[in-house]
Amino acid sequence: MKVLWFCNSAAAGEQFFNANNIGGGWLKSLDKQIQEKVELHVAFYYPYKYSQFIYGKTSYYPVYTGNIFWNTFKKIFIVSEKDEHDLYKYINIIEQVKPDIIHIHGTENPFGGIIGKVNVPVVVSIQGNITVCYHKYCSGIEKKYLSTKVRNGSLKDILLSKNFLYGYKTFAKKKQIELKNLGKTTCIIGRTAWDKRITSIMAPNSIYFHGDEILRDSFYKNQWKNPLASPKKIIIHTTTGNSFFKGFETVCLALNELNKLNFDVEWRVAGITEKSLIYKIVKKKIKKDFPEKGLVLLGALSEKELVESMQRSNVYVAPSHIENSPNSLCEAMIIGMPCIATFAGGTGSLLKDKEEGLLIQDGDPWTMAGAILELWNNKEQAVAMGINARIKALYRHDKKRIVTELLETYNTIIHDFF
Repeated sequence: MKVLWFCNSAAAGEQFFNANNIGGGWLKSLDKQIQEKVELHVAFYYPYKYSQFIYGKTSYYPVYTGNIFWNTFKKIFIVSEKDEHDLYKYINIIEQVKPDIIHIHGTENPFGGIIGKVNVPVVVSIQGNITVCYHKYCSGIEKKYLSTKVRNGSLKDILLSKNFLYGYKTFAKKKQIELKNLGKTTCIIGRTAWDKRITSIMAPNSIYFHGDEILRDSFYKNQWKNPLASPKKIIIHTTTGNSFFKGFETVCLALNELNKLNFDVEWRVAGITEKSLIYKIVKKKIKKDFPEKGLVLLGALSEKELVESMQRSNVYVAPSHIENSPNSLCEAMIIGMPCIATFAGGTGSLLKDKEEGLLIQDGDPWTMAGAILELWNNKEQAVAMGINARIKALYRHDKKRIVTELLETYNTIIHDFF
């Protein structure tokens, strides 16, 4: 079977550009697994002109995105049908590869412009959903903070308008592309009750297939071995990013509540530093309620460093206001950590409340702090939840099963729906 992917990244091909790049997401992991089973071709956006290349057993086709400054200006100020503008590039790749099936990863990218314009079956994977994320963008922090600018930043940051207003406007444009793409989509791969429900509305003529994701190797190989060992200190881990709607403000407010009760807490946050704009905005927003102690910002961590930090922690907390199936939560579950997650988007499909962890209302720091104490005061129950979470995650992210089911989906679409 000849399969052509369209995606935002080079998947496993990222290592071709940087041999030291040992990280990577689920697409990289899936690429490495599936290239042994099919003839895989991957088309992806790239900011520089580069020729087709082969890495491992996969062929890669960089799609040049043009000048980064001009593209940024267009994203913010110009409503354009970029999918139509670059359509010839995608068609050329399709004609060159002659695939049996095309798999578009993500709903908001302009690759969806090929839907209905090629005589090849096309399936679209739901990653997140820009339309809902745009709707929930200001759930935790007021819209007035979107325009907060980088202070004392580099000239590049200033020229690229690196504030959250830029992201908000970009989401508005991507939302238009996403809704147009989904309206034409006939075959969808998703993995949660949330994405199945929203696509039943946004893609009413589509057929839905279930497909789970492969995680990074280290999380299969390692297991949480900290049975809430510290008798006095509560150590919490959260993996997040410099994002407006990921709930960092809830983390800070919950930590402040625990500090008020004189608990010894160390809340380790990977993905954020004191230079991150979200840190500066949250500190400005909550003022006197910003925690004076206990917040440890780890910044970007390697895969190995991330596992080590999680293994040193007692509890994992996922605080986001909107998600589909966050890999960070899945990673915590598969190593067997006691987990707390906001019941946002698809997290309810990942974790069963009170059996595999605790689900709480997003944006509620008192409930978040209370859930942490609930696990801390019921250590045997917390450990049991972590064990249950690991059992569930090991099945959900089983590499062989995922590849087998994806190939079955491809074959079904090719033979039954085209």
